[in-house]
Amino acid sequence: MAPGQCLHDPGQAATVGLPPGMEDPDQAEQFIPAGLASLGIEADETDLAVINAAHKMFWPSILDLLALDLGELRPERDPDLSRAPKPE
Repeated sequence: MAPGQCLHDPGQAATVGLPPGMEDPDQAEQFIPAGLASLGIEADETDLAVINAAHKMFWPSILDLLALDLGELRPERDPDLSRAPKPE
């Protein structure tokens, strides 16, 4: 692949490389039940409503955590997870 070339250009039809991003948010209604079924889990409407509510509640905070730049933090040596981190 040439420098500066990406696998997927959203402005062009994808024939090779990555598929275009999800454009229809209702696709979750198709792949979540199918994904659960592939694991042997049958989800009814109540289960899917709870999954949707949990997603709406937690996903914004998860995105905030993923966006944090933690590169400047030094890892704690020999962490004891039963106690608060030791001040340095």
